[in-house]
Amino acid sequence: MKYKHFTIEEREKIQELFWQKASIRVIAKAIKRSASSVSRELRRNFPAEHRVYTPRLAHAKALLKRKNRGRHDRLKNEDIRTYVVSHLKQRWSPEQITGCIKRDINQVISHEAIYQYIYAQIRQDGSLRFDSQDLRIYLRRKRKRRLGKGFRATKCMRLLPGKSIDERSVAVRSRARTGDWETDTVESCNHKPGINTLVDRRTGLVLITKLVSKKSISTSRAITQRLHGLPVHTITSDNGSENQNWKEVEALTGALWYFANPYHSWERGTNENTNGLIREYFPKKTDFAKISDAEIRAVEYALNTRPRKRLNYLTPLEAFGVALAG
Repeated sequence: MKYKHFTIEEREKIQELFWQKASIRVIAKAIKRSASSVSRELRRNFPAEHRVYTPRLAHAKALLKRKNRGRHDRLKNEDIRTYVVSHLKQRWSPEQITGCIKRDINQVISHEAIYQYIYAQIRQDGSLRFDSQDLRIYLRRKRKRRLGKGFRATKCMRLLPGKSIDERSVAVRSRARTGDWETDTVESCNHKPGINTLVDRRTGLVLITKLVSKKSISTSRAITQRLHGLPVHTITSDNGSENQNWKEVEALTGALWYFANPYHSWERGTNENTNGLIREYFPKKTDFAKISDAEIRAVEYALNTRPRKRLNYLTPLEAFGVALAG
């Protein structure tokens, strides 16, 4: 037998007869429904604290339930939702959250469920659902959908007379040790001086330094100062003019400096990926002249205390500490 939902008129009749203290069977006979259906309707919509059956509220509740039939909350409970949202706002990725939530609050959720939860807040027209927040702004890629990867416009680049990345040892390529660094410059707006980044290939530890000028001496000083007292075996960079003082850095640090092939940014994937993370805090067109050293240190600390999947969800700071202790 096909089930037929109660109409608002039937619910109002239930209320009228209920006030007259009619029995459930009498009410059921009056609206031509089964007694069990009437009984379930009253149980669902007869809160013990009020002892009142309100047909309009009961009808609205039924319509909402019908609208949401088949939908399931993608995050299991309030503890998980609170953890996920708070860590998204700390710019953790869904995978990082998935990797640490078991350890932190003894709960389990997949990164796919987190992505579904984020995008479920958005209607097809792009507007937010009622009482929702747009969590896409905390994702690494904030677009509604992924775009195909195209080609970037290239610029003329001359090779610096140094060692090729192809000459690096197996230990460097396999991330077998701490102290193999990749370096790059993140440019400021209007081609002003930006920041220098150094990333340890094994642990992902990043060192971010504000540059006082675009001259190569500024970059070489930033690198030698930040690497002082740390394990340094190799440094790998692109062929940018800011790296012209590479011989001086080799002499001061004892490192071997290698250059990637032109237009092969993937050869320094660790550094490129880290620069992308930094851009979440300092988007393109950021004027680093207006960014304080304290703000840069805060971002450096935030990145170094984010768990990484490839480190079994240790943070770069923890992994670097373990390497130094070993």
